[in-house]
Amino acid sequence: MNHQSPKLTGLIAAPFTPMMENGDVNLAMIDRLAKRLIEDGVAGAFVCGTTGESLSLTLEERKAVAKEWRERAGDRLKVIVHVGHTSQRDAARLAAHAAEIGADAVGAMPPSFFRPAGVRELVDWCAGVAEAAPDVPFYYYHIPSMTGVTLSMIEFLAVAGERIPNLAGIKFTSEDLMEYAACLRFDGGRYNILFGRDEILLAALALGSPGAVGSTYNYAAPIYHDVIRAYKAGDMAAAQAAQDKSIRLVQAFAQYGGLAAQKAIMKWTGIDCGGVRLPLRNLSEDALHELRGKIEALGFIPLAASAVG
Repeated sequence: MNHQSPKLTGLIAAPFTPMMENGDVNLAMIDRLAKRLIEDGVAGAFVCGTTGESLSLTLEERKAVAKEWRERAGDRLKVIVHVGHTSQRDAARLAAHAAEIGADAVGAMPPSFFRPAGVRELVDWCAGVAEAAPDVPFYYYHIPSMTGVTLSMIEFLAVAGERIPNLAGIKFTSEDLMEYAACLRFDGGRYNILFGRDEILLAALALGSPGAVGSTYNYAAPIYHDVIRAYKAGDMAAAQAAQDKSIRLVQAFAQYGGLAAQKAIMKWTGIDCGGVRLPLRNLSEDALHELRGKIEALGFIPLAASAVG
């Protein structure tokens, strides 16, 4: 059914969940985030995912964040709500809520404490979530580096295609480009397979990627628009040069804890999303100064002139 819905394409940001100083969710900042994405030509927002610290939020917080995004995005951004949870029943509740607020799609990573032993167990788990929002396209969120679930995605598509009527595709966050290509071609290209590794987007484009979901699209979307434009124009040297900017950006912040560092960069571009929740750690003042120096040295992320902090 819903796999026949229009496929998601282009850049889809995975937004940060804004936090206040006391650690509460800062819903008021979502409007500014949505406006930034629209200004930067981003096509959608994959909310409450890994970058959104979903599994560190309460169910009520996740619902509130999803609702705010749906309201603020209007008709300018597609809103995909991540509903994955260790509890299938809570994931189903989140999926039902996403349908109620008018989400364009839902996505779910698998449970990562008690993990599915095989593809059929994974499909059974996903089916129970997807059927809670039967009229909303469902995306499986494949991120084995975080979940430890390393099952075959080709087998998943084969089995889930028979079990989940609203299966739309996969958010594929893995470096396994052979499997990614196979998923793109599966059943005549039936499914929408979105790529999830910003730093190798060009490789995915060469394989036929229709769209991508990523954290750096929050503040560096123009770099990736350059990658896509150059690739489509057949200018591989320009595409590689733009992709190299992404690689240098990721290298600059990866050593500082990834998510905490990216929230700092987002703040320096003018949108303060606060810090991260435990067990993640915010950066020390020294680390912030070092990171800012590296980002400034790169020269292609416009930063506000305000002090670090």
